[in-house]
This record gives sequence, structure tokens and C-alpha cells, in this order.
Amino acid sequence: MSARRQGRAVKKGRTDMSYELTNRLVLGVASSALFDLRESNAVFENQGEDEYRAYQEDRLDDPLGQGFAFPFIRRLLLLNDLADVNDPPVEVIVLSRNSPDTGLRVMRSIQHHGLPITRAIFTQGRSPYAYMEALNMSLFLSANENDVRQALGQGLPAGRVMESSFVDDEGDELRVAFDFDGVLADDQSEQVMQNGTLQEFHSYETANAVTPHSPGPLKDFLAGLNRLQELERKRLQDQPEYQRRLRISLVTARNAPSHERAVTSLKDWGATVNEAFFLGGIEKGIVIDVLKPHIFFDDQIRHLSTTTQVPSVHIPFGVLNEQP
Repeated sequence: MSARRQGRAVKKGRTDMSYELTNRLVLGVASSALFDLRESNAVFENQGEDEYRAYQEDRLDDPLGQGFAFPFIRRLLLLNDLADVNDPPVEVIVLSRNSPDTGLRVMRSIQHHGLPITRAIFTQGRSPYAYMEALNMSLFLSANENDVRQALGQGLPAGRVMESSFVDDEGDELRVAFDFDGVLADDQSEQVMQNGTLQEFHSYETANAVTPHSPGPLKDFLAGLNRLQELERKRLQDQPEYQRRLRISLVTARNAPSHERAVTSLKDWGATVNEAFFLGGIEKGIVIDVLKPHIFFDDQIRHLSTTTQVPSVHIPFGVLNEQP
């Protein structure tokens, strides 16, 4: 950089070394989603903050075990090899209620597991979701239901990671599955369903088949995944032997004729999925057991109770998740 150009950059209050997040797929992940903190949390809840601090300091070099979102995060970060090492398309930032000193064990555990995560925010007990918009995040994953609900209440995309029996392997393929209503789309049609009959719901969706839904909490996250798939398409053009790694599925209780509006909405948003399952009341767990996604997003706990064999995320959004 010339001295004159560098001077202009400094006058504007920045340097060309600034790291921009605008064009990246940015995720926030709580330490409770990334690692298994059940034992640590028990110390905090039963013995208080001082004992928790001492507990983490004594185990600073004892790596935390993998949490329920770990397989998804690991595989997502592997897709950074689709671009220049200095310009990764995926950025994962830790958003943690830990204090900076207790967060040291989290950061050392990240290093131990070989995850390319270098950025973190530690808020010492405060909800960290307030920084999502500033950091261009299209998703925040946490095991803390209150944080997730508060984030969604502020119009921010967030999901609660559920416990799972999933055992990861060393593969690099990433399979992501979404429900539609209350996840990719808003829950306006779900409200029709709750206030009427199934037939009335189908009639409503048929009458509005050409009218796209308003986006739901995770629509922008899907758009970010689609950008990664576009990078894969370009890689395939340059390297015909390249094997695509990212696969996206739609798994919804909709069936014909209400399926058409879901497809119309995706097209209007410029979004795509590789496969769609319009199940019409068939238990989702049956399909999920075959599909084996590395993460599955749904707004209904009753569906997620059948998908504990894979990492699943509850999106507590909309009328079905209103608390009494």
C-alpha cells in the first residue's frame, strides 16, 4: 500500500487490514452448543460463580468434549477451502455467557479440536445475542432456551440445540435439513391451520399458491448456504473430479396441494434445496433416520422428539411456541 493511500485509510478511521463480514456466512455459536458443558454448568448452578471459576481454571488444559452442534460446525467450516485461505466464506464466532477468564478453557478446547475459530465474545452472564446484527449473523445456536427466545423476540435468527445420540465420523459431507413453516417461512399459514381444519388450510394455500410466503427466521441462513453451493458449482467447473459436499433438504408436514406454495416461495426468494419431502403427517423421524442430516431445524418440539438420533435444533418461533 502506498503511503498516500494508507494515510487516506487512517483518516477514514480504518485500515485495509479490517476484516469485513458483509459477504460471509456468519454464525454465532454458544459454548453450550459447541461443547459439552453439562458438568461445568452443574458446578455453576449448584456451587456458584466462584467455584465455577476455580473449576474451569483447574481444568484449563483439559479439553471440553464435543457438544451437540459440534459435527455441524466442524463440517461447515471445512467448506472454507472453497475460497482463498485469507478470505473464508464461513465465519463462526463464539457468543458466550462465560467471562473472559473462564472462556479461556473454551478457546483452548477449540484449538485442541482443530476448529478454525478465532473470534469470540464473552459477556460474563449477560445474553450475548445483542451483537448478532452488528456481526452480520444469520444464525445463533445455543443450548440456552431463554437466550434463543429473547433473540427471536428481537427478530434475530436463533435456535436451541437439542440433546442427541448422534455419533459423528470423520467425513466432510454436510447435510442440512429444514422444516418450512415457522423456520424458512413465517407462521402465517400455521395460524390458519391452528384456527381451522386441515381442509381449510389446503384451500387457503391453494388460493394463494402463486403468492410467496414472507420469510421466516432462517431464510437468510439458507441463502448463505446457497452461496456456498454456488462456490461448489464453480469448483466443479474447474475441477470436474470434485465431489459436492453440501446437501440441503426440505422436510415438511405439507403435502399436495399445499406443497406448491412452498416451492413458489423458495423460487421467489432465489433459494434452492436439493431435495424435498412433503410428508403430509408421516412421522418426520422416519425420513430423518434415512437422511441422517448433520443438523435439522424445526419449530415444533413434537417433531423433534422423533429426531433425537441426529443433531436437531428447535426454532421457538410463532404461534405454536407462544408461552402461556
